[in-house]
Amino acid sequence: QVQLVESGGGLVQPGGSLRLSCAASGTIRSINDMGWYRQALGKERELVAVATSGGSANLKDSLWGRFTISRDNAKNTVYLQMNSLKPEDTAVYYCNADITTWTWSRSIYWGPGTQVTVSS
Repeated sequence: QVQLVESGGGLVQPGGSLRLSCAASGTIRSINDMGWYRQALGKERELVAVATSGGSANLKDSLWGRFTISRDNAKNTVYLQMNSLKPEDTAVYYCNADITTWTWSRSIYWGPGTQVTVSS
């Protein structure tokens, strides 16, 4: 079994910062891409950022300069640093990971999501 658990969400004022973490655990052989998605109320889920196992990072164009993705492969953890937050960043943020298990089964796993609310 594989689990992803996010943490770090909450309520923050506009202009503030939050750091989300997502830790993968279980029968993990290897992890390829790890990423963050978000879904605002009434909108479709959208890609925020992806970090590859090789150290590359891709970010939604409009978030460059405010958001940063990083990962610690030794801890099977991916982070999303969010600065200069705006009300439009309010959403449920989901972590996902492309994981191969010890039985050589490869799947995309999702965390349950963490709420980020940007409001004064």
